[in-house]
Amino acid sequence: MKTLRKEKIMGNSFRSDRVAVEIQREINDILRNKVRDPRVQDVNITDVKVTGDLSQATVYYSLLSELASDNEKASAALKKATGLFKSELAKRMSIFRIPELTFEKDQSVEYGSKIDELLRGLNQSN
Repeated sequence: MKTLRKEKIMGNSFRSDRVAVEIQREINDILRNKVRDPRVQDVNITDVKVTGDLSQATVYYSLLSELASDNEKASAALKKATGLFKSELAKRMSIFRIPELTFEKDQSVEYGSKIDELLRGLNQSN
Protein backbone atom coordinates (compact mmCIF):
# COMPACT_ATOMS: atom_id res chain seq x y z
CA MET A 1 0.00 0.00 0.00
CA LYS A 2 1.25 3.45 -0.89
CA THR A 3 1.76 5.90 1.93
CA LEU A 4 1.02 9.55 1.43
CA ARG A 5 3.35 12.20 2.72
CA LYS A 6 2.07 14.27 5.62
CA GLU A 7 2.23 17.41 3.49
CA LYS A 8 0.10 15.77 0.79
CA ILE A 9 -2.59 14.74 3.27
CA MET A 10 -2.75 18.14 4.92
CA GLY A 11 -2.55 20.07 1.67
CA ASN A 12 0.08 22.76 1.64
CA SER A 13 -0.78 24.02 5.11
CA PHE A 14 2.42 22.68 6.67
CA ARG A 15 4.60 24.46 4.13
CA SER A 16 2.55 27.67 4.16
CA ASP A 17 2.71 27.74 7.98
CA ARG A 18 6.51 27.42 7.88
CA VAL A 19 6.75 30.17 5.27
CA ALA A 20 4.43 32.38 7.36
CA VAL A 21 6.61 31.99 10.47
CA GLU A 22 9.73 32.80 8.47
CA ILE A 23 8.12 35.87 6.87
CA GLN A 24 7.01 37.11 10.31
CA ARG A 25 10.49 36.74 11.76
CA GLU A 26 12.18 38.38 8.76
CA ILE A 27 9.77 41.32 8.49
CA ASN A 28 10.18 42.05 12.22
CA ASP A 29 13.95 42.03 11.69
CA ILE A 30 13.69 44.26 8.60
CA LEU A 31 11.50 46.71 10.54
CA ARG A 32 14.08 46.94 13.33
CA ASN A 33 17.24 47.09 11.22
CA LYS A 34 16.45 48.36 7.71
CA VAL A 35 13.39 50.63 7.79
CA ARG A 36 14.30 54.10 9.03
CA ASP A 37 10.78 55.54 8.89
CA PRO A 38 9.72 56.85 12.34
CA ARG A 39 6.08 56.04 11.55
CA VAL A 40 6.80 52.30 11.94
CA GLN A 41 8.92 52.66 15.06
CA ASP A 42 6.25 51.14 17.34
CA VAL A 43 4.96 48.52 14.89
CA ASN A 44 5.21 44.84 15.78
CA ILE A 45 4.28 42.00 13.43
CA THR A 46 1.94 39.71 15.36
CA ASP A 47 0.95 37.13 12.74
CA VAL A 48 1.25 36.20 9.07
CA LYS A 49 -1.24 34.12 7.09
CA VAL A 50 -0.07 32.71 3.76
CA THR A 51 -2.35 31.20 1.13
CA GLY A 52 -1.84 27.54 0.24
CA ASP A 53 -0.23 28.37 -3.10
CA LEU A 54 2.12 30.87 -1.38
CA SER A 55 1.01 33.67 -3.69
CA GLN A 56 -0.32 36.04 -1.02
CA ALA A 57 0.54 36.80 2.58
CA THR A 58 -1.53 38.86 4.98
CA VAL A 59 0.74 40.44 7.58
CA TYR A 60 -0.99 41.43 10.83
CA TYR A 61 0.61 44.15 12.92
CA SER A 62 -0.02 45.85 16.24
CA LEU A 63 0.83 49.38 17.21
CA LEU A 64 1.67 50.65 20.69
CA SER A 65 -0.19 53.89 20.09
CA GLU A 66 -3.98 53.80 20.01
CA LEU A 67 -4.35 57.11 18.17
CA ALA A 68 -6.16 56.83 14.84
CA SER A 69 -3.71 59.22 13.18
CA ASP A 70 -0.74 57.06 14.23
CA ASN A 71 -2.51 53.99 12.86
CA GLU A 72 -3.07 55.69 9.50
CA LYS A 73 0.54 56.86 9.36
CA ALA A 74 1.86 53.39 10.20
CA SER A 75 -0.43 51.80 7.62
CA ALA A 76 0.79 54.21 4.93
CA ALA A 77 4.43 53.63 5.89
CA LEU A 78 4.05 49.84 5.76
CA LYS A 79 2.37 50.06 2.38
CA LYS A 80 5.17 52.32 1.12
CA ALA A 81 7.85 49.91 2.41
CA THR A 82 6.27 46.82 0.79
CA GLY A 83 8.84 46.86 -2.02
CA LEU A 84 11.70 46.94 0.49
CA PHE A 85 10.15 44.05 2.43
CA LYS A 86 9.76 41.96 -0.72
CA SER A 87 13.31 42.60 -1.94
CA GLU A 88 14.78 41.84 1.49
CA LEU A 89 12.67 38.68 1.80
CA ALA A 90 13.91 37.57 -1.62
CA LYS A 91 17.51 37.92 -0.40
CA ARG A 92 16.87 36.15 2.89
CA MET A 93 14.46 33.34 1.98
CA SER A 94 14.99 30.40 -0.31
CA ILE A 95 11.59 30.15 -1.95
CA PHE A 96 10.86 30.49 -5.65
CA ARG A 97 8.51 33.46 -5.42
CA ILE A 98 7.91 35.90 -2.59
CA PRO A 99 4.18 36.27 -1.83
CA GLU A 100 2.34 39.55 -2.39
CA LEU A 101 2.20 41.30 0.98
CA THR A 102 -0.91 42.88 2.45
CA PHE A 103 -0.75 44.63 5.82
CA GLU A 104 -3.71 44.65 8.23
CA LYS A 105 -3.96 45.96 11.76
CA ASP A 106 -4.34 43.14 14.27
CA GLN A 107 -7.63 43.71 16.10
CA SER A 108 -7.07 40.87 18.59
CA VAL A 109 -4.91 43.03 20.87
CA GLU A 110 -7.66 45.64 21.25
CA TYR A 111 -10.27 42.90 21.63
CA GLY A 112 -8.24 41.27 24.40
CA SER A 113 -7.90 44.60 26.20
CA LYS A 114 -11.68 45.12 26.08
CA ILE A 115 -12.29 41.65 27.52
CA ASP A 116 -9.80 42.33 30.33
CA GLU A 117 -11.57 45.61 31.06
CA LEU A 118 -14.96 43.86 31.22
CA LEU A 119 -13.60 41.15 33.52
CA ARG A 120 -12.08 43.73 35.85
CA GLY A 121 -15.44 45.53 35.93
CA LEU A 122 -17.21 42.30 36.86
CA ASN A 123 -14.70 41.55 39.64
CA GLN A 124 -15.08 45.05 41.10
CA SER A 125 -18.88 44.87 41.15
CA ASN A 126 -18.86 41.54 43.01
